[in-house]
Amino acid sequence: MTNKWNFQKPTEEENRISKELADKLAISPVICQLLVKRGITTEEEANKFFKPSLNDLHDPFLMPDMDKAVKRLNKALGEREKILVYGDYDVDGTTAVSLVYKFLRPYTTLLDYYIPDRYDEGYGISYKGIDYAADTDVKLIISLDCGIKAIEKIEYAKKKGIDFIICDHHMPDDTLPDAVAVLDAKRVDSNYPYEHLSGCGVGFKFMQAFAKSNNFPFADLEKLLDLCAVSIASDIVPITGENRIMAYYGLKQINSNPSLGLKGIIDVCGLTGKEITMSDIVFKIGPRINASGRMMNGKEAVDLLLAKDSESAREKSENINQYNDERRELDKKITDEANAIIDDFQDMADRKAIVVFNPAWHKGVIGIVASRLTEKYYRPAVVLTKSSELITGSARSVSGFDIYKAIESCRDLLENFGGHTYAAGLSLKEENLEAFTNRFLQLAADEIVPEQMVPQLDVDAILDFKDINAKFMHDLKKMSPFGPDNQKPVFCSRRVKDYGTSKLVGKDLEHIKLELIDANSNSPIHGIAFGMHKHSKHIKGMKPFNICYTVEENTYNGNTSLQLMIKDIKPDDI
Repeated sequence: MTNKWNFQKPTEEENRISKELADKLAISPVICQLLVKRGITTEEEANKFFKPSLNDLHDPFLMPDMDKAVKRLNKALGEREKILVYGDYDVDGTTAVSLVYKFLRPYTTLLDYYIPDRYDEGYGISYKGIDYAADTDVKLIISLDCGIKAIEKIEYAKKKGIDFIICDHHMPDDTLPDAVAVLDAKRVDSNYPYEHLSGCGVGFKFMQAFAKSNNFPFADLEKLLDLCAVSIASDIVPITGENRIMAYYGLKQINSNPSLGLKGIIDVCGLTGKEITMSDIVFKIGPRINASGRMMNGKEAVDLLLAKDSESAREKSENINQYNDERRELDKKITDEANAIIDDFQDMADRKAIVVFNPAWHKGVIGIVASRLTEKYYRPAVVLTKSSELITGSARSVSGFDIYKAIESCRDLLENFGGHTYAAGLSLKEENLEAFTNRFLQLAADEIVPEQMVPQLDVDAILDFKDINAKFMHDLKKMSPFGPDNQKPVFCSRRVKDYGTSKLVGKDLEHIKLELIDANSNSPIHGIAFGMHKHSKHIKGMKPFNICYTVEENTYNGNTSLQLMIKDIKPDDI
C-alpha cells in the first residue's frame, strides 16, 4: 500500500519564531521548527521541554478522591490490615502492580498481589479474585489499570467486608463503582491537569500522595520510574506533560540502574550495553512482559519485576523469553488464518472495517493480530475468538476513527467492553455476533472517509544532506523520549541519487543498503530500507528519487555513525 506524504509548510510567523529560537538556543533552525509545531515558542518552554523536571509533576491531591485513597491506605497500614494489590495481566497492569507493591513493601508485611488469569477470569476485577481476597483475610484491595466499570464486583466485595481503591485510566461510564476511592483523571468531575496517565502512572500518583502524606522521601519513589517508562511506552499513551517527565526519568533509570527484573529482560533482549529508547521498550521489552499474560499467567511477569536476586531474575527472564518465542509463532499462524478469511471476502474493496472470528484462536494474541490487520489493510479491525461461554475480542483502529465510541454504541449487544480511542476489548454472547458485526461494519461505513483508509506519513521537515551532522543529531536527541504526540521526526530529502555503491542485502535480498548523495553533497550518507527491494532497479539506474526517513545513530564495533532509517521511497519522475 502506497503512503500518502503530508507536509505542512511552516507559515511565515512560524519561520520567524523558529529563527528567533534558533538564535537564542544556538541549535538547528529545523529543530526549532519542530518545537514550534509542538506549541513550544519561547526559550523558557524549550528549556523545560529539553530538560523535564520532577518538580513539574502535579500535586497528586488534585485528583478526585486522592485524599480518601490515602486516608484509607494509612488506616490499613496503621491497623495492620492485609492489602491485596490487584492488576491487569498486560504490561501496564503488571508494571503498576509491581510499582505499588515495591513501594509499600517496606511499610507492611501484610501485602499480597493478584493478577487474573486471561482465560479463566478475563479482563479486570473478577469474582474469583475477590473470593481469593476474602479467603486470605484481605480487607483492602488496590486495583490498578482496571476496575472503572466493575460496579457489581465492587458491591460483591463490599458484602464480603472488602474495601476497594480503584486506580484506572480507562474511560469511565456515567456511574462510578461504589469504591472507597476512584482515581481516574478521565472522570467527568476531574479537574486534574493531565488526563493521559497510564495505569501505572495513576498508581505512581497514588504512591506519590501516600509518600507526601507521610513525609516519606520522594527519592524512594523516583527509583521506580523505570516501571512507569515501560508502561508509558507499551500502553501507547501520549509522551506529553507528566508522561514526558516520568518517561524521561524512567529511561534514565533503565539506562543507569534498572531493577533486577528489568535487567534480566534487557539481557535476554540483547540490549545490554546499548542506550535503551522508548522504541526498544515498545518492540523488545514490552512484548516479553506481555507474553507472560498472553501465553501463561501475568503473575509470572510480576514475579520477575519484583525479583530480589539476579539469578532468579535471569531464570524468570529466560522463561518469559521462551513464552515470547511461542507467542510469535502463534501470532504468525493466526494472522495467516485471519488473512485467509479476509481473502474470501467478496466485497473487501468496499468494506471500511474488518471483523473476523474463529472460536479456536488463542485469546492471548488476538490483540496483536488485530494490530497487524489494521496495519496491512488500513481499516479498523476486530478479531474475535471463543473463551468459555462468551465470544471475546480485541479491536484496533486507524487515525480519526474512535473505536471505543464505535464499540460503546453496540453496548446493548455486549457483555463487557473497555479501552481507548484506538484500542479496545469486548465480549458478547454468540447469538449477538451477527448483529454486532453488521452494526459495527455499518458504523464504519457511515463514518470512515476514503482518506482514512490510506496510510499517512507526516513529514516534519525537508532536509538537505549537508544539514545532517553530529550537531544536528545532538540537538534532535534532546527532543526524546519519542512516542505519541511527540513522534520521532520524519524528514524528507528530494531528488537524491545512489552514490553507485548501494546494494541489496538480507537473506532473500529484500532490503537495500543505501549510500546516497543529493545535489549539494559530495560524500555519501548511509541508509537502510527494509523490505523495499522493489525500488532497487530505479535506484541502481542512477535515477533521482525522494525519500522519507528518520535519522538514527548506528553503533558498530564501538564506532557510531549516522544512518537514515528509510520509511518510504518514491521515484522522482519530474
